[in-house]
Amino acid sequence: MTLTIQDDNINSGHTRHTTRLVPGLEHAWQVSWLPGRLMDRNAAITAMVLAEVVATDEVNPRHRLWLHIEGWSAELGLTAPDALTWIGRATGEKEAAIPEDPEAAGA
Repeated sequence: MTLTIQDDNINSGHTRHTTRLVPGLEHAWQVSWLPGRLMDRNAAITAMVLAEVVATDEVNPRHRLWLHIEGWSAELGLTAPDALTWIGRATGEKEAAIPEDPEAAGA
């Protein structure tokens, strides 16, 4: 993972998503995949970590980082499926929706 964290923005080497400090608001950050939502710097970093993981790997409930993905999503007040959907929708890329869990479907 490659996040570049600066005083007023956070960028990634693997996703087009960005995070920026909102002008005129000292501690308010805005993340491209969560438009209109303001957050603190730590939450902005968490949001970018999520976007980076989704951009670099196919994510599903069996992914090795799934428990972390659920935790990071929860830190943002989202479920993991919702976070992945928002990340995919915001870029116009293929939606990062979670495939059905074959065990849950009774397969």
